[in-house]
Amino acid sequence: MIIAASFILSYDLGFATTLAVIFHEIPQEIGDFGVLIYGGFGKRKALMYNFVSALTAVAGSLVTYYLALYIQGVEKFLVPFAAGGFIYIAATDLMPELHKRNQAKESLIQLVAILTGIGLMSAFKILLS
Repeated sequence: MIIAASFILSYDLGFATTLAVIFHEIPQEIGDFGVLIYGGFGKRKALMYNFVSALTAVAGSLVTYYLALYIQGVEKFLVPFAAGGFIYIAATDLMPELHKRNQAKESLIQLVAILTGIGLMSAFKILLS
């Protein structure tokens, strides 16, 4: 839903949001595939379920696009709502996990990953402006 709402607001925002979601989803889908395999699914069945669950993003985008045709300004509520959801997940689920590890090398890797994400978003902003 956030992808469609972002594109409705502006192409540049939609493009940047799409890339951010792709960069998030690649490791997420690999992790989901691993969980399904560990749960006893065969590789083919796990891949099929993983693919079908990923299609919900396409369905959400289509529903949002058509919803925006009937409800004026819905995207102005969806984008901040989704952004708040991502911030909530980062603050409540991810940050506590980061604090459990206190190895300097792991902390440096985490810092580099965070700065890379910020750098990519900044680069998209500059390139698309």
